[in-house]
Amino acid sequence: MRRRSALLAVPALLLTAAGCGSDNKDKGGSATASPTGSTPTSPGASGTTATPSTQIVSGPVPEITAGKGFGQKPTVAKGTVAPSPQLAVKTVVQGSGPTVAGGDYVTVNYLGQIWNTAKVFDTSFGRGPYTTVIGQGQVIPGWDEGLLGRKTGSRLELAIPPSLGYGDSGNAQAGISGTDTLVFVIDVLDRFNGTSSATGKPVPQKNPDLPKVGTNTDGKQPSVTIPKGAKEPTKLVAEYILEGSGPAVTSSSTVLAQYQGLVWTTGKSFDSSYSHGQLAPLQLSQLIPGWQQGLVGKKAGSRVLLVTPPALGYGKTPPSGSGIPADATLVFTLDILAVM
Repeated sequence: MRRRSALLAVPALLLTAAGCGSDNKDKGGSATASPTGSTPTSPGASGTTATPSTQIVSGPVPEITAGKGFGQKPTVAKGTVAPSPQLAVKTVVQGSGPTVAGGDYVTVNYLGQIWNTAKVFDTSFGRGPYTTVIGQGQVIPGWDEGLLGRKTGSRLELAIPPSLGYGDSGNAQAGISGTDTLVFVIDVLDRFNGTSSATGKPVPQKNPDLPKVGTNTDGKQPSVTIPKGAKEPTKLVAEYILEGSGPAVTSSSTVLAQYQGLVWTTGKSFDSSYSHGQLAPLQLSQLIPGWQQGLVGKKAGSRVLLVTPPALGYGKTPPSGSGIPADATLVFTLDILAVM
């Protein structure tokens, strides 16, 4: 669903690193170092593995001295003994939600600090949750390994040796040396994969001249019934089918979404993330105008109906081989799983 020059299939979509990079600033203006530690790679199919390849030990990890509950911003003591040379992961709060597998996207809150000094170099608490793919090299190896097999709703504490963090070079901007062990407290808020769907509350569909969309929340592609004989809308339609309660999409957002697209006149599907079986982040500024305009203000957790007139879709020159006729009015359903 990118601009006209792009293919429609999800694997061809641009994959952008989500969250704050190491050159971002926190609200206080200090340098931060997010878990993003390598060049992004295309995510593989979800559920590829839930078994870490690195040996993991249970400790030691420093004591959490305040904010011990899930969802609370923690305060963590500095390490008082020598850290393990291996990845240490302690489950502080055991969740009961779905298990994270390789290729899954997770939404987390986290705090990161240096073992020896307890210096906090980055935190999402107070800034907003962070969503990323796990097990695909888009975050530092300690995260890729340490989050596999963990359940949503869990609070984890990780002690990550340099080899599984920022390596021998460290991260000078954030004050991390090449010998620093990193300590993270991570609250796993949610996880998403190719079987995920919106979870919002159904909104009455009262207009008989608009497509009727299914409200299932089982991860399956929702049904779409385009009314026979109804005139094609000449203006953009952007309406909730399920209304969520998460963060709102902005013009600069990247969204993690499930979607399908149909041609109004035929009802024929020309693209669907459900058929690909995997998710990809979609940068709003790179999408067709109907998506750019229609998704701003919509909340994560929602299913949205978009009907885009030709001028806000692909106009007279749709992508070659897409199955979209020239000057076609297009119908989309879009499940906004997360705002990245």
